[in-house]
Amino acid sequence: MRHDDERGAVTAFFVVIALALFVMAGFVVDGGRAITARTAAEEDAAQAARAGAEQLSLDAVRQGTISVDPESATLATRHFLSELGRSGEVSVSNSTVGVTVDVVEPTLILGVVGIRNFRFAVHAAATNVHGVASAE
Repeated sequence: MRHDDERGAVTAFFVVIALALFVMAGFVVDGGRAITARTAAEEDAAQAARAGAEQLSLDAVRQGTISVDPESATLATRHFLSELGRSGEVSVSNSTVGVTVDVVEPTLILGVVGIRNFRFAVHAAATNVHGVASAE
């Protein structure tokens, strides 16, 4: 005995399950790509901050103190970021250089369901230290 009013029930169930599996695969693939992009951006921001923190003020060194030259640090940091194909915000305070990089990572699979990209910002800071701070 066959019930004609149940025709297509398996097809609808299959479509819903297939869509759910497709979205889950999208989160795995595109989520992995976003994590990788974020990690790379964090590393690039940290390296750029270190490049900026190396730019000492010659006037301060001549006076016997150590401090970062804000103008040179900003230029060195922006140059380092541009070499990597990135842009970001740079801040210099005392001997600390901060870098914030905005990242947009396009999706491969999730674009089909309306998620076109992942956006995030990463921040790193580097401080120029010198001498012995404490006994070991």
